Amino acid sequence: MSGISKGLRMGGWVFAPRVLPTLAYVVLLVLLISLGLWQLDRAEQKHQALAERAAASRAPVVDLNDTPTRLASHEYRRARGSGRFDASRQFLLDNRIQDGQVGYRLLTPLRLAGQDRAVLVDRGFVPIVGNRQTLPELPPVPPDAEVAGRIRRGPSVGIRLGEPADNAGEWPRRVQYLDFDYMAEELGYPIADYLLIEGSLSNDPVVRRSGRDAWRFGPERHEGYAVQWFSLAAALTVIWLVVNTKRKHKRATGE
Repeated sequence: MSGISKGLRMGGWVFAPRVLPTLAYVVLLVLLISLGLWQLDRAEQKHQALAERAAASRAPVVDLNDTPTRLASHEYRRARGSGRFDASRQFLLDNRIQDGQVGYRLLTPLRLAGQDRAVLVDRGFVPIVGNRQTLPELPPVPPDAEVAGRIRRGPSVGIRLGEPADNAGEWPRRVQYLDFDYMAEELGYPIADYLLIEGSLSNDPVVRRSGRDAWRFGPERHEGYAVQWFSLAAALTVIWLVVNTKRKHKRATGE
């Protein structure tokens, strides 16, 4: 007898999926849907971050000399502070690239007046001139200064390997990643757990970026990727249904 004898019968069609292809389909379907949900989660995180930034921009300027501040509660807030720059002990954050040049971010401690701690002021990008063995000459700063900027966590690295600095005992100290505990220990006084991205010193050797977002892409791109993953899941389902659905063979009849 010819024809398909098992499976779900629908009119002249029979849906009879085989076990191994179905298992492969389920695994791929779960993977594609998971990727889509992950992209939606990333989009939501960025929407939330943008909302927090917008709210922080509308909030009053924080006076660092009067207000205890932490990254967790004050990130993205505008802030100002006055005190004395510790120009004798500055940090160069290594492996930074700007406008096609390789260099450092210059971090100068500002010892806040009326406070027992300092804040690291990110004064901008300093390119490497010549070779890495010679550190760049740093621009001077007035000992007493008032600085305005924005509270940020600063650049991050994926994996921290080895000690933070590769020229221990020397100043300026070249560091491979931000470690606020290490920096405070080397400075000999407490520092805030964030950077103040400075925007007022006129003698910084930096062509600063515009105010555009520093992400490679925003939440809309993640939402677009999510649509692509869900579309692939839908296409896979259609293919699985079509492949496993066959027309029933008519039985031969005689007179």
